[in-house]
Amino acid sequence: MHYAISTTWGPTDITRGALPFIFAASALQAGDTVMIMLFHDSVTIALEGAHQKMIPFGPPSRFEEVFANPNAKVIVCKPCAEVRGIKENMLIKNSVFGGMNDLHAHASRPDAKLINF
Repeated sequence: MHYAISTTWGPTDITRGALPFIFAASALQAGDTVMIMLFHDSVTIALEGAHQKMIPFGPPSRFEEVFANPNAKVIVCKPCAEVRGIKENMLIKNSVFGGMNDLHAHASRPDAKLINF
């Protein structure tokens, strides 16, 4: 199974920001593939060094598991990032700039499920 996940939550609500990564880590653990598309506030999660400082209240932090997993792809909304002064070279290694076409491509796969947070 392939999960296409989109989220807008980031450091303004760290626990909500962590939920898509917790789900993604569980899917990866089960042998699935995932793509997380970060929009709005969530784009800052992909900044180098940012997710290590984000500790959710209650659930475990699983950001690193997703960023480090070769079966996970993290796409950062380019316009959302650029308006915040974020450049692609500022992102953690396993993240890239992209847009709605990327989300559509992943969500359109025959084996995909679309999840929104």
